[in-house]
Amino acid sequence: MGERQATDAIRAAGAVLWRPAGSGTQVGLVHRPKYDDWALAKGKLEPGEHALLAAIREVQEETGLRVRLGLHLPTVHYLAGDQLKRVDYWAARVDGPAGQFVPNKEVDRLDWVALSHAPGRLSYEHDAALLDAFRLAPRPTVPLIVLRHGSAGSKSDWPADDMSRPLDADGRQQAAVLARLLSCFGASRVLSSPTERCLATVRPFTSLTGAQLEIVPALAVPGDGGTGGSRPAAAQVPPEEVRQVAIGAAADSRPVVICAHRENLPLLLSAACRELGSPEPSGPPLRKGEFVVLHRAHGRVAGAERHHPDGELSADPASPVAAGCQSSVGGMAPSRISSHRLTSGPAPPL
Repeated sequence: MGERQATDAIRAAGAVLWRPAGSGTQVGLVHRPKYDDWALAKGKLEPGEHALLAAIREVQEETGLRVRLGLHLPTVHYLAGDQLKRVDYWAARVDGPAGQFVPNKEVDRLDWVALSHAPGRLSYEHDAALLDAFRLAPRPTVPLIVLRHGSAGSKSDWPADDMSRPLDADGRQQAAVLARLLSCFGASRVLSSPTERCLATVRPFTSLTGAQLEIVPALAVPGDGGTGGSRPAAAQVPPEEVRQVAIGAAADSRPVVICAHRENLPLLLSAACRELGSPEPSGPPLRKGEFVVLHRAHGRVAGAERHHPDGELSADPASPVAAGCQSSVGGMAPSRISSHRLTSGPAPPL
């Protein structure tokens, strides 16, 4: 389930590291002795690597810091010679226990610079433009993740109560990958349908992170009921109960993951976005194992992105940050940020 290469572009990922400083913000800039340049932490995806995991790994390798990802920022496209390169960036807040910088062969300095002064320290125009987009974005953000359970075969092929239908081999592999992908955003609560296929999708994540798992009967779907449940049939779940789950999650100040089904995901997303006063993310229905991240700030949706374990990534062009900064991810037209160096030297390497 590797990262799909939609084009021949070299793929990379990284983060704008930031931390509060008094009434302002500082951002982390790295110095690479090989190129004698100042840049943002980033690096190439390894073969088969998901962009989320690459961003976390590259930040840790270059700076020693273990971060959680926030808002997806505009994707940078540029040419180095005749080779197209694409870099996906996220905002990443650095807190006290994140780690300690140790100079290494790739990066010999990590400087924390006031956001207002940082663009002048950077070597490349596209990095400076990215900081302008970051400056306009709300921070911090808190994720609300809505996830469709992993692959679980066919309902018609399962002879027992559908509540007990398990993940199939593909679904188990998706759940293992999802544990690492979801952990990139952090989580305090996980709300799951009582069906085995939903619970099995999130168990690896809760085991990895220690996130609190809450089984929510209202997230069951028609046909999941039967013997042994508190309800004679899941079809009796009123839509208002489903809405209330989403409204409560949207209002929670902590990171939340909701794992549910094709049948009730549209209602969950609609209710959450309405509570946050924002339009629903665009795009087709979530596939099995796919999830959407609503980045919340000040009671609104600051941005949205969706991911699948096979590596596909898209950001909602209607989200405030994506629209305002001409972000480009997935099938959208790329944001053409100049790759010129601000000081003398070659085009930026990865």
